[in-house]
Amino acid sequence: MLRIGIDLGGTKTEALALDTTGREAFRRRVPTPRGDYEATLKTIAALVEEAGAGTVGVGIPGAVSHATGLVKNANSIWLIGKPLKEDLERVLGRPVRLANDANCFALSEAVDGAGAGAEVVFGVILGTGVGGGIVVRGRLVEGANAIAGEWGHNPLPSPRAEDMPLRACYCGREGCIETYLCGPALERDGGEAALALYCERLARALAGVINILDPDVIVLGGGVSNIARLYDEVPRLWGQHVFSDRVATRLVPPKHGDSSGVRGAAWLWDPART
Repeated sequence: MLRIGIDLGGTKTEALALDTTGREAFRRRVPTPRGDYEATLKTIAALVEEAGAGTVGVGIPGAVSHATGLVKNANSIWLIGKPLKEDLERVLGRPVRLANDANCFALSEAVDGAGAGAEVVFGVILGTGVGGGIVVRGRLVEGANAIAGEWGHNPLPSPRAEDMPLRACYCGREGCIETYLCGPALERDGGEAALALYCERLARALAGVINILDPDVIVLGGGVSNIARLYDEVPRLWGQHVFSDRVATRLVPPKHGDSSGVRGAAWLWDPART
């Protein structure tokens, strides 16, 4: 039976199906009907029907509240407050598993990507926003509040003069990591000219993750992850902020690139990880 993954993005929706060996059997990408919830359901249903029979996992730019079953924290605001899982199961006539898109990225890279074989993998999205996902021994960690890995909305550690005044975040707080490390922030700060400062901020922010989670591997994703300089400079800098005599954590680029999200959605139904 196929494992079908759907990556519901803000501008595009991608479907992929993996066969029993994990090889790609189907792929299709279409525009996301922005702002239209009913059209979003129909778009996903059409992609699943075209992909064929199989399990369905969906990655979304948000999370499903454990308290209400409704979507929360979604950049695609037309999903917020909607019973997306319930509605998709009704439309598709089969069970659906939903996860945050950063969680799907982390799961994909932990299963057969850059973090394959590692006990603890932290997957990072550095794109329009900043997100993250945690996989431990091949299993996705969602958390009691469905926000595990959401490091982008922690404060930037040890703010310095060049970080002031603290930047306002859309979440209503100030000084969130996302406001300093997202792609648009790097562009506003000067792009290539600001890269040294970006690396230093990223090192501080990831050191906080290492101090709490102590992952074997950190995999970077999103548009900023294509900057090769990060993988040498950030590990060189983060040691001064990590509470250890040495840092064995590896910082690596993704194996599956922008396909990791949809692959991770398909892997939500892997029997070994559910």
